[in-house]
Amino acid sequence: MAVLFGGRSGEHPISCVTAGGVLAAVDRDAYDVVAVGIDAGGRWWLVDDAPGPWALRGDVLPRVDGASPGRAGAAAVEVVPSTAVGGLRLLPVPPGGDDPIPVDVTFPLLHGAYGEDGTVQGLLDLAGARYVGSGVLASAAGMDKPTMKTLLRAAGVPVAEWVAFTRDEWTGPGRAELLARVDKLGTPAFVKPARAGSSLGVARVEGGEAELDAAVVGAAEHDPRILVEAAVPGREVECGVLDGGPGAPPAASVCGEIVLRGGRAFYDFEAKYLDPDAVRLDCPADLPEPVAERVRELAVIAFLALGCEGLARVDTFVTGGTRDDVVVNEVNTMPGFTPLSMYPRMWQATGVGYPELVDRLIRAALARPAGLR
Repeated sequence: MAVLFGGRSGEHPISCVTAGGVLAAVDRDAYDVVAVGIDAGGRWWLVDDAPGPWALRGDVLPRVDGASPGRAGAAAVEVVPSTAVGGLRLLPVPPGGDDPIPVDVTFPLLHGAYGEDGTVQGLLDLAGARYVGSGVLASAAGMDKPTMKTLLRAAGVPVAEWVAFTRDEWTGPGRAELLARVDKLGTPAFVKPARAGSSLGVARVEGGEAELDAAVVGAAEHDPRILVEAAVPGREVECGVLDGGPGAPPAASVCGEIVLRGGRAFYDFEAKYLDPDAVRLDCPADLPEPVAERVRELAVIAFLALGCEGLARVDTFVTGGTRDDVVVNEVNTMPGFTPLSMYPRMWQATGVGYPELVDRLIRAALARPAGLR
C-alpha cells in the first residue's frame, strides 16, 4: 500500500501533515506501507514512512524534498502505470539493483491541483490501480468551485450566488459587464481561486473597484480562473460523508462547527493551520435537531450529485434555526485528515475512531473494481 502525499500545489505542506496522521494510524500488521512523497517540482520519492517527519511543529510546515529521509537515504522513483501487473510499480532512479515495488492500493492524500483535482486519479485509473477516494470526474468537479456549484444547484442543493471568470476576461473588453454582475452580489463578498483549497488566495472584499482588483490579482496567483461569491452570514457547519459500500447509501457523521475567535473576518489559511487560538471546533455542533438532520441530508445529496466515492467533507452555512436555513458552501473530496482535522473528529464523535476510519477507507478501496470508476 502506498501513502501518496506532497505534490505541486500550494497545499503541499498540508498534504504532508495529513499523511503524517494516516501513517501514524494505519495498521502495519495488516498493510505493508510505502510512503511516497511528491516534491514541489513533481518528482516522486520514497520517503520515511514514520509519521514524525511529517508532523506540524508550531508554525513550521513539513515539505518533501530531495533530502527527505528514505528507507536507505533519499530514493527517487518513477511511477509506471501498468495494467499488466495490476496497478502501479515504483522503479528506482537511476535503475540499479533494487527491484520494482508493486503497489496494490494507494491512499492519495494530495490536496489541491495535480492531485485532488482528478489528475492523479486519472493516472491510477490508467494503471488499473485501486485507490481511496473519488474518481476523476468527482475529484475534478469538487475542486472546480463553479462546476461544483452548477452541479449542486442542478440537484436542488442551495448554494451561494457567484460570478466566475478568467483573469483575461477580467482585464478584457467585457470587464464592465463583469463588474456589474459582481456588484449585484452585494458586499461583503469573497474572491477565490476557482481551483484551490485551504483558503489559499481567498480575500474578503467590502467594496470598491481597487480592492476588488487587488483581490482578483491575489486569487489569480493560484489559478487563472476566479470566483466571486456572495457572502452568506451564518454559522460554519461541516459534515463528513463516508461511502456505504456496494448497495448501501452513504453515511453522514454528526455535524461540527467552526467558531472563529480573535476578531478574524473568515476562516483563512493561518486560522486553519498556524494559529491554534484562532478557532474553536465544536463537535458535535450545538444545532436544533431538524437543522442538523438537514445538514446531514444535504451532505449526502451533494456527495451523490458529484459522484463522490470513499469520503468527502461537506461545508455549509447555517443562517437560522429552521431546515430551510442551510446553504452548502463546498464539497471536499479529500479533506484534511490529521487526527485533529474536522473530518476524523466528526467521525470519532459518531463512533468511528481514527484508525478504524483509515482502515475502512483502505478496505473499501481494495473491494472496488480497479480501473475506470
